[in-house]
Amino acid sequence: MQTLTPELQRRAAAVKLLILDVDGVLTDGRIFIRDDGEEIKSFHTLDGHGLKMLQAAGVQTAIITGRDAPSVGIRVKQLGINYYFKGIHDKRAAYAELRQAAGVSEDECAFVGDDVVDLPVMVHCGLPVAVPQAHWFTLQHAAYVTQNDGGKGAVREVCDLIMQAQGKLEAALNEYIK
Repeated sequence: MQTLTPELQRRAAAVKLLILDVDGVLTDGRIFIRDDGEEIKSFHTLDGHGLKMLQAAGVQTAIITGRDAPSVGIRVKQLGINYYFKGIHDKRAAYAELRQAAGVSEDECAFVGDDVVDLPVMVHCGLPVAVPQAHWFTLQHAAYVTQNDGGKGAVREVCDLIMQAQGKLEAALNEYIK
Protein backbone atom coordinates (compact mmCIF):
# COMPACT_ATOMS: atom_id res chain seq x y z
CA MET A 1 0.00 0.00 0.00
CA GLN A 2 1.15 3.49 -0.72
CA THR A 3 1.44 6.35 1.73
CA LEU A 4 -1.26 8.91 1.11
CA THR A 5 -0.87 12.57 1.96
CA PRO A 6 -3.65 13.91 4.20
CA GLU A 7 -5.07 15.89 1.26
CA LEU A 8 -5.08 12.89 -1.09
CA GLN A 9 -6.56 10.73 1.69
CA ARG A 10 -9.40 13.24 2.19
CA ARG A 11 -10.16 13.53 -1.53
CA ALA A 12 -10.05 9.79 -2.24
CA ALA A 13 -12.09 8.88 0.84
CA ALA A 14 -14.98 11.00 -0.49
CA VAL A 15 -15.15 9.30 -3.91
CA LYS A 16 -18.45 7.63 -4.79
CA LEU A 17 -17.99 7.73 -8.58
CA LEU A 18 -14.84 7.00 -10.60
CA ILE A 19 -14.99 8.44 -14.12
CA LEU A 20 -12.52 7.42 -16.81
CA ASP A 21 -11.44 8.57 -20.21
CA VAL A 22 -10.57 5.64 -22.49
CA ASP A 23 -7.74 6.35 -24.94
CA GLY A 24 -4.55 6.96 -22.99
CA VAL A 25 -6.15 5.91 -19.69
CA LEU A 26 -7.74 2.47 -20.10
CA THR A 27 -5.54 1.98 -23.17
CA ASP A 28 -2.02 3.10 -23.96
CA GLY A 29 -3.44 5.76 -26.28
CA ARG A 30 -2.62 4.05 -29.53
CA ILE A 31 -5.46 3.27 -31.93
CA PHE A 32 -5.04 0.47 -34.44
CA ILE A 33 -7.34 0.81 -37.44
CA ARG A 34 -7.95 -2.14 -39.74
CA ASP A 35 -8.42 -1.66 -43.47
CA ASP A 36 -12.18 -2.04 -42.98
CA GLY A 37 -12.17 0.87 -40.48
CA GLU A 38 -12.55 -1.27 -37.36
CA GLU A 39 -10.64 0.10 -34.35
CA ILE A 40 -8.58 -2.27 -32.25
CA LYS A 41 -7.82 -1.35 -28.64
CA SER A 42 -5.85 -3.13 -25.93
CA PHE A 43 -7.06 -3.18 -22.32
CA HIS A 44 -5.12 -4.35 -19.25
CA THR A 45 -6.67 -7.05 -17.08
CA LEU A 46 -5.31 -5.44 -13.90
CA ASP A 47 -7.42 -2.36 -14.63
CA GLY A 48 -10.49 -4.48 -15.27
CA HIS A 49 -10.21 -6.41 -12.04
CA GLY A 50 -9.50 -3.23 -10.09
CA LEU A 51 -12.75 -1.74 -11.42
CA LYS A 52 -14.68 -4.85 -10.38
CA MET A 53 -13.17 -4.70 -6.89
CA LEU A 54 -13.97 -0.98 -6.63
CA GLN A 55 -17.57 -1.61 -7.67
CA ALA A 56 -17.84 -4.38 -5.06
CA ALA A 57 -16.60 -1.82 -2.51
CA GLY A 58 -19.58 0.40 -3.36
CA VAL A 59 -18.05 2.92 -5.77
CA GLN A 60 -19.88 3.55 -9.05
CA THR A 61 -17.92 3.66 -12.32
CA ALA A 62 -18.34 5.61 -15.53
CA ILE A 63 -16.69 6.36 -18.84
CA ILE A 64 -16.82 9.63 -20.75
CA THR A 65 -15.01 9.32 -24.07
CA GLY A 66 -14.85 11.36 -27.24
CA ARG A 67 -14.68 8.30 -29.48
CA ASP A 68 -17.32 5.68 -30.27
CA ALA A 69 -15.53 2.37 -30.71
CA PRO A 70 -17.51 -0.89 -30.50
CA SER A 71 -14.64 -2.55 -28.60
CA VAL A 72 -15.11 -0.07 -25.75
CA GLY A 73 -18.82 -0.88 -25.53
CA ILE A 74 -17.94 -4.56 -25.26
CA ARG A 75 -15.41 -3.86 -22.48
CA VAL A 76 -17.94 -1.68 -20.65
CA LYS A 77 -20.40 -4.59 -20.60
CA GLN A 78 -17.72 -7.07 -19.53
CA LEU A 79 -16.78 -4.88 -16.57
CA GLY A 80 -20.29 -3.81 -15.59
CA ILE A 81 -19.44 -0.10 -15.87
CA ASN A 82 -22.44 1.80 -14.48
CA TYR A 83 -22.49 4.70 -16.96
CA TYR A 84 -21.12 4.98 -20.49
CA PHE A 85 -20.99 8.24 -22.44
CA LYS A 86 -19.46 7.75 -25.91
CA GLY A 87 -18.80 10.11 -28.81
CA ILE A 88 -18.84 13.05 -26.39
CA HIS A 89 -17.38 16.35 -27.55
CA ASP A 90 -18.56 18.38 -24.55
CA LYS A 91 -17.35 16.44 -21.53
CA ARG A 92 -18.56 19.20 -19.20
CA ALA A 93 -22.21 18.65 -20.20
CA ALA A 94 -21.86 14.87 -19.99
CA TYR A 95 -20.28 15.26 -16.54
CA ALA A 96 -23.26 17.29 -15.29
CA GLU A 97 -25.70 14.72 -16.68
CA LEU A 98 -23.68 11.88 -15.19
CA ARG A 99 -23.51 13.45 -11.72
CA GLN A 100 -27.28 13.90 -11.72
CA ALA A 101 -27.90 10.32 -12.87
CA ALA A 102 -25.46 8.92 -10.28
CA GLY A 103 -26.70 11.18 -7.49
CA VAL A 104 -23.26 12.49 -6.54
CA SER A 105 -21.67 15.88 -5.96
CA GLU A 106 -18.49 17.08 -7.66
CA ASP A 107 -16.48 16.39 -4.49
CA GLU A 108 -17.60 12.74 -4.67
CA CYS A 109 -16.20 12.26 -8.19
CA ALA A 110 -12.75 11.20 -9.34
CA PHE A 111 -11.72 11.51 -12.97
CA VAL A 112 -8.72 9.97 -14.72
CA GLY A 113 -7.61 11.72 -17.90
CA ASP A 114 -4.64 12.30 -20.14
CA ASP A 115 -5.33 15.29 -22.39
CA VAL A 116 -6.69 18.82 -22.37
CA VAL A 117 -10.14 17.61 -23.51
CA ASP A 118 -10.44 16.02 -20.06
CA LEU A 119 -9.82 19.27 -18.17
CA PRO A 120 -13.46 20.47 -18.16
CA VAL A 121 -14.17 17.53 -15.84
CA MET A 122 -10.82 17.35 -14.05
CA VAL A 123 -10.85 20.94 -12.81
CA HIS A 124 -14.29 20.48 -11.22
CA CYS A 125 -14.15 16.99 -9.69
CA GLY A 126 -12.99 16.17 -6.18
CA LEU A 127 -10.08 13.97 -7.24
CA PRO A 128 -8.51 14.84 -10.61
CA VAL A 129 -6.00 12.19 -11.70
CA ALA A 130 -3.67 12.07 -14.69
CA VAL A 131 -1.49 9.33 -16.11
CA PRO A 132 2.24 10.11 -16.36
CA GLN A 133 2.24 10.39 -20.15
CA ALA A 134 -0.56 13.00 -20.07
CA HIS A 135 -0.16 16.35 -21.81
CA TRP A 136 1.94 18.73 -19.68
CA PHE A 137 -0.96 21.18 -19.17
CA THR A 138 -3.23 18.36 -17.99
CA LEU A 139 -0.58 17.20 -15.52
CA GLN A 140 -0.59 20.67 -13.94
CA HIS A 141 -4.25 20.21 -12.95
CA ALA A 142 -3.99 16.74 -11.43
CA ALA A 143 -4.11 16.19 -7.68
CA TYR A 144 -2.52 12.80 -8.31
CA VAL A 145 -0.39 11.42 -11.14
CA THR A 146 -0.29 7.63 -11.36
CA GLN A 147 3.00 5.78 -11.33
CA ASN A 148 1.70 3.33 -13.95
CA ASP A 149 1.06 4.40 -17.53
CA GLY A 150 -2.36 4.43 -19.12
CA GLY A 151 -3.29 1.00 -20.38
CA LYS A 152 -0.67 -0.52 -18.10
CA GLY A 153 -2.29 -0.59 -14.67
CA ALA A 154 -2.94 3.12 -14.03
CA VAL A 155 -6.65 2.56 -13.44
CA ARG A 156 -5.94 -0.31 -11.03
CA GLU A 157 -3.63 2.01 -9.13
CA VAL A 158 -6.43 4.57 -8.77
CA CYS A 159 -8.93 1.89 -7.73
CA ASP A 160 -6.52 0.67 -5.04
CA LEU A 161 -5.86 4.24 -3.90
CA ILE A 162 -9.59 4.95 -3.47
CA MET A 163 -10.23 1.67 -1.64
CA GLN A 164 -7.19 2.29 0.59
CA ALA A 165 -8.41 5.78 1.49
CA GLN A 166 -11.85 4.38 2.28
CA GLY A 167 -10.40 1.61 4.46
CA LYS A 168 -11.62 -1.16 2.12
CA LEU A 169 -8.50 -2.31 0.27
CA GLU A 170 -7.00 -4.67 2.83
CA ALA A 171 -10.26 -6.59 3.33
CA ALA A 172 -10.82 -6.80 -0.43
CA LEU A 173 -7.35 -8.22 -1.01
CA ASN A 174 -7.54 -10.60 1.91
CA GLU A 175 -10.58 -12.26 0.31
CA TYR A 176 -8.15 -13.84 -2.15
CA ILE A 177 -6.00 -15.53 0.49
CA LYS A 178 -8.69 -17.09 2.66
